[in-house]
Amino acid sequence: MGEEQDIITVTDLRKKYGSFEAVKGVSFSVKRGELFAFLGTNGAGKSTTIDILCTLIKKTSGKVVIDGYTLGEGKENNHIRKKIGVVFQESILDERLTVYENIMNRGQYYHLSKAQVQENYQFVTDYLKLDDIKEKKYSDLSGGQRRRADIARAIIHKPTILFLDEPTTGLDPQTRVFVWNAIKRLQEETNMTIFLTTHYMEEAAVADNVVVIKEGRLIAEGTPSQLKDQYAFDSLHMMFKQGVDPTAWFENKQLDFTAKNSIYSLRVESTLHALDILKGLEGKIESFEVIKGNMDDVFIHIIEEQGSSLPVKGSIA
Repeated sequence: MGEEQDIITVTDLRKKYGSFEAVKGVSFSVKRGELFAFLGTNGAGKSTTIDILCTLIKKTSGKVVIDGYTLGEGKENNHIRKKIGVVFQESILDERLTVYENIMNRGQYYHLSKAQVQENYQFVTDYLKLDDIKEKKYSDLSGGQRRRADIARAIIHKPTILFLDEPTTGLDPQTRVFVWNAIKRLQEETNMTIFLTTHYMEEAAVADNVVVIKEGRLIAEGTPSQLKDQYAFDSLHMMFKQGVDPTAWFENKQLDFTAKNSIYSLRVESTLHALDILKGLEGKIESFEVIKGNMDDVFIHIIEEQGSSLPVKGSIA
């Protein structure tokens, strides 16, 4: 993709609090219209980075360009705020107002006409299904209902970029699916760029691009498929027939394995590799299962590695 398609470009971003450096020269870019997952453990610096991009706190150094506007220069931040919507972990809606009142009031912050706000309200209702909670006070909503209202507030001005900070944390599975489907529809149908942080790796698995930071540094970047190829692996799990001791066989083949509760497990390069191993064990096993590597494996393996030993793409240490 060409550089002109980057809607967010972050170059050597740093943030210091006194002598402590929370963000240590992070660089990455986000393509227009993509779902971008920004991952890291608590304290990794991801919330600080997002707060800087959303103009909530000032960067110490580095350069950030969002949809053509340079963060921190002149009135550029005001233009950036009109381009973005943000769903925080904690809600900022008024507990005393109804969902409809909250969202309509929010629309006026963007200097939209009453007719335009009303039109946009229909837009957000289509995606978040607000009719059943429209007249409810925000204080009376369930967690899932609040999340629907929070997202509606964030997109009432039809932003080009939507920042979502742990949008489905604490929701029941059914509501999580609903919220996630609404987010994907927004991206696919309106070309809205989605900038996501999440602890649910199955959500990161459907992102177009993933960045992982650790201790303020970018330590891995790529598509979910690329990261799985590099950091995840398939595993073969087997139960052996009574009287069979597979230990000697594994050691003779120089295969590393683990054993727990009579289940022997070893890493395999592919399903075909697993079949080769199983051929040599014909008649000796009771059952087997090949488990594909997933984004949970990717995240754990990346975080557990030393950042300096990882191939780092697009970061400046």
